[in-house]
Amino acid sequence: MTGRPIVVVVGSLHYDIMVDAPDRPRKGETVTGYAWRPKFGGKGGNQAVAAAKAGAKVRFAGAVGDDDFGRFLLAALEHGDVDVSKVARLADTGSGMSVAISDAGGDYGAVIVSGANLKVDPDAVARAEIWQGARVLILQNEMPEAINIAAARAARDAGAIVCVNAAPFRSMAQEFTALIDVLVVNAIEAEQLCGVKVADLATAALAAEALSKSFASVVVTAGGDGVVGLRRGEAVVSLPALPVKLISTHGAGDVFVGTLAAGLAADLPFAGSIDAANHAAARHVSTGPSQ
Repeated sequence: MTGRPIVVVVGSLHYDIMVDAPDRPRKGETVTGYAWRPKFGGKGGNQAVAAAKAGAKVRFAGAVGDDDFGRFLLAALEHGDVDVSKVARLADTGSGMSVAISDAGGDYGAVIVSGANLKVDPDAVARAEIWQGARVLILQNEMPEAINIAAARAARDAGAIVCVNAAPFRSMAQEFTALIDVLVVNAIEAEQLCGVKVADLATAALAAEALSKSFASVVVTAGGDGVVGLRRGEAVVSLPALPVKLISTHGAGDVFVGTLAAGLAADLPFAGSIDAANHAAARHVSTGPSQ
């Protein structure tokens, strides 16, 4: 392949307010934090920037509000070498945002307010100019399913691979699952989808096998244990987590998905794409989220 392969992301954009604290509060508890900072986020946005960093030419379709948060998000996408010409700017609508609390152990919890992400026009994501030359589409469950279906159909018509990060978990209509070429889930999402509890690479492989009955290619990330991939007709790919010092897990899954999609768009083998994504995620957790 010559030139940069084209990846389309139809997804969420959130202005993240990151809070560093010794622990995440329990119900009714107030915890005194150390610091806070704004950060570009949303699974769609993070995955788009990761795909561009991995070498893809990325087009983003979505929406922000006509507010300061929206202008911040668009600037961050452009800084990450992502084409924002197909991002709608919606008047009288707040941009998506979240508050994420990162604890002393490097883990986190978050609350999102979707805002403009819920008002993307399904017809807009199906416009032909978005799909010219596209090799891979990335979707996530932070967008309404009607948007995902419209985008997946357009991608299929254009001959692009449909890669879905089924996060956060929600039940998916058969109409949508039938359009998915590559499913990416973490341990919790895998269990919610197929009932197999993922506790290590062996059980991740069992979950991938169960999910492969419905999806042609499945990737199950198992946190500190590693990642398993299974494509019908091929051997299981099982990669242990790389030994790195954990700084923060926030955004690691998005880095994995974006890098995986970029590899698939560049015609890397399935196993090679997973390996590249595994390395990118390891680098991310060992350096922490960008400030």
